[in-house]
Amino acid sequence: MKKYTLLFITIMFALSVTSCEEVIDVDLDTAQPRLVIDAALQWQKGTSGATQKIKLSTTTGYFNQNVPKVSGATVFVTNEAAVVFDFIETVPNSGEYICTNFIPVLNSTYQLTVIQDGVTYVATETLKPVPNIDRIEQRNDGGFTGEDIEIKFFYTDNGATDDFYLFRAKLSSYQIPEYGVSSDEFYQGNQIFGLYSNEDFKSGDELAITLNGISEGYFNYLRVLLSIAGSANGSPFQSPPATVRGNIVNTVDDKNYVLGYFSLSETAHIDYIIE
Repeated sequence: MKKYTLLFITIMFALSVTSCEEVIDVDLDTAQPRLVIDAALQWQKGTSGATQKIKLSTTTGYFNQNVPKVSGATVFVTNEAAVVFDFIETVPNSGEYICTNFIPVLNSTYQLTVIQDGVTYVATETLKPVPNIDRIEQRNDGGFTGEDIEIKFFYTDNGATDDFYLFRAKLSSYQIPEYGVSSDEFYQGNQIFGLYSNEDFKSGDELAITLNGISEGYFNYLRVLLSIAGSANGSPFQSPPATVRGNIVNTVDDKNYVLGYFSLSETAHIDYIIE
């Protein structure tokens, strides 16, 4: 009798909990909107790198599904020879500024300038090189269980320089890519591999892997951003619970800072079909 009574009480408690659900509106404070500058210029190996894009938007409320776009800004990048590359908002109200004549030069320094509502924002960064992806391997007996599919992509580090890398892996069945960063501190000049594993791997899925050469400053920025956003569960460019300041400076009022980072990277890319 005691066993049946306990079971009855447990069922009734479960029913009472599920029947008392109600929607609770959480009233969150909304901070003053800040300008967000997405200025990650990437030069994929084997391309001219002439077409580049910079996006401007503002922060918004937590429950707002629409990201406000910023139009009417003046955006340009200047190289070491004082050549100016203009970024034009070709589609009105899109917040996307396009340059079609950019000239990427490895290890050269560039300055970003954004002028919005009479305020000038600037940042300086160096275009970092990246090695080729040497090869890619699939292992079907990986993980703790020995049953996971693991993908390894190999590259050889440049032993003459201190290098930093950004990895991006995008599975065709996922909407959001995953990111990771690394430095060559412990494998200077050696061949090393990046490892990607996913429990949802299926034969025929396409995995797009991109390796970026990045600066030490961008590496430190992304490492903090990934730790806040949760690198194991998605994109570092989702809304983090804390503010991470980048390298873009408000020349009028440093306290009224913007979000985002100006970076330039050479990239190596490979597409792989899961076997």
